[in-house]
Amino acid sequence: MPLKVLILGANGFIGSALTEAIMARTDWQVFGMDIADNKLGEVLNEPRFKFVEGDITINREWVEYNIRKCDVIVPLVAIANPSQYVKDPLRVFELDFEANLTIVRLCAKYKKRLIFPSTSEVYGMCPDPVLDEQTSNLVYGPIHKQRWIYANSKQLLDRVMFAYGVRDGLDYTLFRPFNWIGPRLDDIHEAKEGSSRVFTQFLANVFHGLPIRLVDGGRQRRSFTYIDDAIECLLRIIENKDGCASRQIFNIGNPHSDVSVAELAKAIVEGFRSIPEYAHLADTAKIETVAADVYYGQYYQDIQVRVPAINAVREKLGWVPTTDFNTAIRKTLQYHVRRGDFMPSEKG
Repeated sequence: MPLKVLILGANGFIGSALTEAIMARTDWQVFGMDIADNKLGEVLNEPRFKFVEGDITINREWVEYNIRKCDVIVPLVAIANPSQYVKDPLRVFELDFEANLTIVRLCAKYKKRLIFPSTSEVYGMCPDPVLDEQTSNLVYGPIHKQRWIYANSKQLLDRVMFAYGVRDGLDYTLFRPFNWIGPRLDDIHEAKEGSSRVFTQFLANVFHGLPIRLVDGGRQRRSFTYIDDAIECLLRIIENKDGCASRQIFNIGNPHSDVSVAELAKAIVEGFRSIPEYAHLADTAKIETVAADVYYGQYYQDIQVRVPAINAVREKLGWVPTTDFNTAIRKTLQYHVRRGDFMPSEKG
């Protein structure tokens, strides 16, 4: 029998890419929910994909019914934006922890396999040069640095799922994304300073002729991972051949794409330069520096280094990333060009 997969947050960056890959590469059925469907495109016409527009905090009966009837549950609904951690920490806690705790408990109740997005941010300010799922400590700042409410919410859910696994045999996999990038991450035409993720923000700023603003000079380092590589890993986790992913925690990232945010900015500018009709945007692009407390507010605190150990996912799933940093940028730009997102009439 084909797997029945429930994806909550099916219209998001990860959800839409995962749904598309499942439709293209498997015979599985997908039941999806989200508050919109704009990223799903032609997948909405697939007979094996059943989509409902809704909210997990409101449509609770639908959620429970589908958890009960599906084999694998992938809850992707969360606020994952640093500006919101600072501006609206209680909303982050209510959705990212409280609403998802309900999902975890239902999976335990109905003995369903749960594939849950943890986050690379759970490692916080851990001083380890490479972050390991089993040995790295999870280090956060003081209480008034509200930025950490997201990481704390995710970490506590990680611990809850581990405990359900020990006590009740919950079959879970926790995956920790390390700066996944690619098409459909955010809308480049609706990118707002401090509200979009850094990759989309930089793309949007170059296109719209706005300066790229490097928080604290862009010294922070990130390991950027192309979405197609990440989705390949998620498909292997869902398949779970011989139980290889059960009750495991996996970093999913590309340690070979460890670059500073300043280097990301320069690479995006050069990416525009490689497209003849948009090379002029690279020529006029400006990069400037802004202090973190000015950009995000006084309750922000940053993470300086974020490099994943991927030994576990390599050994258990045979997965390694194959898309290098510059190729990931080029593929994303080419996607936007094909879609017509960079229309000549919009150029400044």
